[in-house]
Amino acid sequence: MFWLNRKRSGSMKVTMSGLIVMTLILSACGNNNAESSSNAGTAPTTAPTEAPAAPKTLTDAMGHKVTIPANPQRVLGSYLEDSLVTLGVTPVAQWSVTNGVQDYLATELKDVPTISYDLPLEAVTSFAPDLIIIPSESSVQNGIYDQLNKIAPTYVIGDELNQDWRKSLLKMGEILNKTPEAEKAIKDYDVKAAAAKEQLAGAIGQESAAILWLVQKNFYIVDETRSSGAVLYTDLAVTLPNLVTEIPVGTRATWNPISLEKLSELTADHIFLVNSDKTEGSEILDSAIWKGIPAVKAGNVHEMSSTSSWLYSGANAGSKIIDDVLKSLVK
Repeated sequence: MFWLNRKRSGSMKVTMSGLIVMTLILSACGNNNAESSSNAGTAPTTAPTEAPAAPKTLTDAMGHKVTIPANPQRVLGSYLEDSLVTLGVTPVAQWSVTNGVQDYLATELKDVPTISYDLPLEAVTSFAPDLIIIPSESSVQNGIYDQLNKIAPTYVIGDELNQDWRKSLLKMGEILNKTPEAEKAIKDYDVKAAAAKEQLAGAIGQESAAILWLVQKNFYIVDETRSSGAVLYTDLAVTLPNLVTEIPVGTRATWNPISLEKLSELTADHIFLVNSDKTEGSEILDSAIWKGIPAVKAGNVHEMSSTSSWLYSGANAGSKIIDDVLKSLVK
């Protein structure tokens, strides 16, 4: 059996980290020049003042009624950094694993300390968050939610929304009083994607492309609805390769393991290879089976660094993926 249902990044459960710096802008303007003869005897005119933010109660994906602070200043958004920086927020800490962090956000998160993906309670407490946002229900099972909620109000986005970065971003905007910023980011991304889609149609027509990840001497192929697959196949309308469509729907994960022997059946015109095995996996890329794949034989393998955004989802990640695709396929 070639397909297994595993999670991305070595089946690890990941949770997210983040900080929000919310600025309350009060505007008041008026003309109260009592010394001006033209205004003599008239009442001063004052523009409406923006109402200050107030705490609000929202129901999360698990049914918790969460009271969101009026102006949260120290938000921990575990593995939601892409959405946070998209909304102009610098998180209090950033998600990390043994092998590193989300390098594609290195500029935005330059001075942000790290926290382990599994959110150790002592570490969470040390960052003194005033709001915690969690992406997935599975991350806060077995009493973990209650423990986190004792540290700060904890809101769970939930898998249903979190699997679609647009929906997740809009929910984050609602939570953090940044809905206009979320809507603008989505609009800007969609405009960019539409322009890129048109360029690609002229450059490669109906040519197909597969996205593979090589890690720990194993290949994984991306699902058409997740991560970089959603960008390539949905947003940019690049033709799906044969093997992606053969994965049983009920067993699909973001990244699906596939044997080298099964890969020999791949008929894609192009391969985007996220190579996390520069040393250990080099022998696989020298094998006769790999070299016999049509896209490999044609020299149409476009290698992406393991530190690129291709393993992630979000407005930032997707925008960078679009840039990479255009650079690779539009000559």
